[in-house]
Amino acid sequence: MSADKRIPVTEETRKVLHELKDPGQTYDELLTELAQQRRREEMEERFRELEEADRDELTPLEDV
Repeated sequence: MSADKRIPVTEETRKVLHELKDPGQTYDELLTELAQQRRREEMEERFRELEEADRDELTPLEDV
């Protein structure tokens, strides 16, 4: 399936990751969760930008 890879991190980063990790959770699971969270946040930000652009560019129905 997947090959194990090493990802070099500083000792400080390793400690932070260890603190974020739930008991029994692997670092792979933690990193997957963090990556998914980041993608969701980026998507939410993009939607906010689109909504703001729509508000600026669209004419309200009562003005038509």
